[in-house]
Amino acid sequence: MRYPKFLPSGGTIGFIAPSFGCSIEPYKTRFENALRIFQEKGFKTYLGPNCYSDTGIGISNSPEKCGEELNAIMTKGTCKDGDQVADVVMTCGGGELMCEVVPYIDFEAIKNSEPKWYMGYSDNSNYTFLSAILADTAAIYGPCAPAFGREPWHESVYDAMRLITGEIDEIHSYNLWERYDYSEMDEIDMEPKEVDPLLPYNVTEKPEYFYFISDYESHDKQNRPEIISGNSFTDKVSIHGRLLGGCVDILTLHVGTKYDKVSEFLEKYKDDGFIWFLECCDLDPLSMRRAYWQMREAGWFKYVKGFLIGRPRHFGEEALGADQYNAVTEILGGLDAPIIMDLDIGHMPPMMPIITGALADVEASGNKLTMKYDFR
Repeated sequence: MRYPKFLPSGGTIGFIAPSFGCSIEPYKTRFENALRIFQEKGFKTYLGPNCYSDTGIGISNSPEKCGEELNAIMTKGTCKDGDQVADVVMTCGGGELMCEVVPYIDFEAIKNSEPKWYMGYSDNSNYTFLSAILADTAAIYGPCAPAFGREPWHESVYDAMRLITGEIDEIHSYNLWERYDYSEMDEIDMEPKEVDPLLPYNVTEKPEYFYFISDYESHDKQNRPEIISGNSFTDKVSIHGRLLGGCVDILTLHVGTKYDKVSEFLEKYKDDGFIWFLECCDLDPLSMRRAYWQMREAGWFKYVKGFLIGRPRHFGEEALGADQYNAVTEILGGLDAPIIMDLDIGHMPPMMPIITGALADVEASGNKLTMKYDFR
């Protein structure tokens, strides 16, 4: 696995928009404030040509233009004009149709270029996942650029910055999470709120993890493992393996396509075993079950050591007997790998920055988790 160099003091952060650009609020204001903050910290910034674009469908520009921007910065370190070098790359946002950009990404050229950190999440799974699978290059599933414009920074945002600068090699879960953003409809009166776009995450909820461990001593009357709340789970779960994953909505798009080289990747690193980190955005519980079934039947979970499941956007919903827990456990529970659910991964802030492709040691107990990276 290829690991890029970390962002040096005074280095250049490059910004691109292979998915959405920062053309609308609150993202435009947050992005511009993030640029100011980075510059005040002594970093140089470079904006790719699509950062403020909104001419595409579900992405910032045409798939060809988005691919051109991404290839330029990832293979040459420049964005078209050739005179601006980016040491690391952050994306302007997630989005909807970055899958259409994938045919225009030159993964072979990226594989043969000096590796460079790429950080983004959600729709950016189209790159962060495939970068490891197709270019053998680690990437960070972490916050997009506008998150760095909120003030003050949440600890998770600091962690992402410290990770990309090489200051830390270990991350931890967080004490509170955000059920509703300030700008969302209020849970009780359903009245819209107009708020400062630079406010930090509205973290109000205490985390509660749920564990599903096939050989755990507690079973129900049908002799099936129970889902155990972290509030009462005092044992420790330890998992070592190579990290793979991202947004399930996006990952399933690649099953069976020419980009699906997962089997080859699994065989290459089978001695390490794999820790899959997965989270859902738009998928409801029934769609989640279908997605996990699809990945399982495609053989993606061969050599799995454990599953780390983020809180879904459809948190707490049920449909025809399916919920966010049995959608996971009844599909993945037969793989004899521990499953830990409702983690700080993905769309329900805060999010732990996770290095796709890296080896890691994960330890979890109760409602706490630690992940230490091993850059081999």
